Amino acid sequence: MAIITSANVASAIVKLVAADALPALVGNLVMGNLVNRDYEPVLAQAGDTVNIPIPPVLVANNIAEGGQVQPQNPNLGNAQIVLNTHAEATFQIPDVTKVLAVPDLLQVYMQPAVVAIAESIETSLLNLFAGFTANTPVGTPGTPLVEAVIDQAESSLFTAKVPPSEPKFLVVDAATYSALRQIERFSEFQTAGEAGLRALIDGAVGKIKDFFVMRSQFVAYTGSSPMTTHNLAFTKPAIGLVIRRLPQPLYGTGAVAHYAEMGNFGMRVVMSYQPNTLAQQFTVDVLYGCAVIRNNFGVQVNT
Repeated sequence: MAIITSANVASAIVKLVAADALPALVGNLVMGNLVNRDYEPVLAQAGDTVNIPIPPVLVANNIAEGGQVQPQNPNLGNAQIVLNTHAEATFQIPDVTKVLAVPDLLQVYMQPAVVAIAESIETSLLNLFAGFTANTPVGTPGTPLVEAVIDQAESSLFTAKVPPSEPKFLVVDAATYSALRQIERFSEFQTAGEAGLRALIDGAVGKIKDFFVMRSQFVAYTGSSPMTTHNLAFTKPAIGLVIRRLPQPLYGTGAVAHYAEMGNFGMRVVMSYQPNTLAQQFTVDVLYGCAVIRNNFGVQVNT
C-alpha cells in the first residue's frame, strides 16, 4: 500500500489543477487553434529562438526526348520565432483542501487565470497584422465589410499561389461579423439555403467565399476618425505559434510544478506556500512566441 505523504498530496493537487487548465485554455482560443503550431515538449528559456523550415520553390523542367534532367539547388527557407512572451496568471487559495473535496471550486479559481493567458496569446497573434505586406490590404478603414471586399481577399490569396486545398480563415471583430450576417445574399434562405438560415436564426456566418469566418474580441485597432479595424484573412502556414516548457522550480524551494499538455499546447502549473497570507499560491504560466511565417499566405482586411 502506498504511503500518503505531504509531498504526494501536493503533487496530486498540482496535477488536478493542471488537468483542468489546458482544456479551458484551448477552448478560449480562436487564432491559437488556427495557426501553425510547432510545439515540442522540451525545456526553454525566455529569449530562445526557434527555427522553422519553409519549403523551397522548385520549377518543372520539360525534358525532351534524349534530354537530361536539370538538377536544382533549392534553398530551404527559415523563419525564426523568438520566445519573448512569458505570460502568467497567479491566484491564491486559502484552504486548498476544499478544492479536493469540491472539484467545482477549481473551475471558479482556474477559469479567470486560463482566460487571461488565452487573451494574451490571442492578442499577440492578431497584432501580427502589420507583418502581412506581400499582399495589398483590402477594404476601407471605417467602412463596413461587403461581399466584394471578401471576394478581393480570396482572389489575393489565390494570386499569391496559396494551394486551393488549404483551408482559408477570416477572423474579424464583432462589428464586422455583424455586418457579414446582414449581407442579404448570405443571410437569406432563398439565396443561401441552409447556410443562410443558420446565419439568420443561429447567428453563425459559417463559410463565405471559401473563408471559414470566425470572430474574436481581440482584433487589432489603430488610428482614430476613422479607426482602422485590422481583420485577417490567412491560411494556417501563414502564422507560427511556438509554446515551450518552462523548467521545474529548484528542488527544496518549497514549490511543486506539473506540466499540462494537449496537442501542441503546453503550460506549467506551480504551487507554493505564501506565509504572509497563509494560503497556497498557484501560478499558471506559458512561454511562447509568434511570428508571420509565410507573408504571401495572408492579407489584411480593413474595415
